[in-house]
Amino acid sequence: MLDKAADHVLGHGLIGLSLRPLAAAIGTSDRMLIYHFGSRDALVTDVMARINDRYIEVLRATPPAASVRAGVLALWAQYQREPMRACAQIYVQAAASGLLGDEPYRSGVRRANERWIAALNEWLGRCGAHPTRVDRVTRLVDATLLGAYVDLAIDPPEELLGAITDLADAAQALAHPA
Repeated sequence: MLDKAADHVLGHGLIGLSLRPLAAAIGTSDRMLIYHFGSRDALVTDVMARINDRYIEVLRATPPAASVRAGVLALWAQYQREPMRACAQIYVQAAASGLLGDEPYRSGVRRANERWIAALNEWLGRCGAHPTRVDRVTRLVDATLLGAYVDLAIDPPEELLGAITDLADAAQALAHPA
């Protein structure tokens, strides 16, 4: 049931999620959703966690690149493809609601961030980031790619590629102690 709910949210969005249409779409009732999840907030929290798991699975399935620079470019390519594109879209929706202080989004996004940053840290380390620098590289790459992803709504990917290439160069330089 959770995977079906996550699939529905990935296809229809998180903002404005209503239990009755969700239940109908996945072949159950709103009462059964409440029975299984306890509350709408618990359902949203579980759905956000499952989508974040999928996001992390895509990252872990992406072979580590030969360099941090190549890794950043590969990760950007993933952001533009399904399923990562849809997962990132749901993350942005949840983060926007969390920024406004809305629960369960705020705490759900916080937990998602912790898990995503740990996975990205590990992956960038496998791409060659030095252990003493990988945390800094991860924060730079994560924040910049998320900003660029949000900009995809208004700018074509080819226009953002120059900034992503600059990010890849900066991340490569930062990845190793001087």
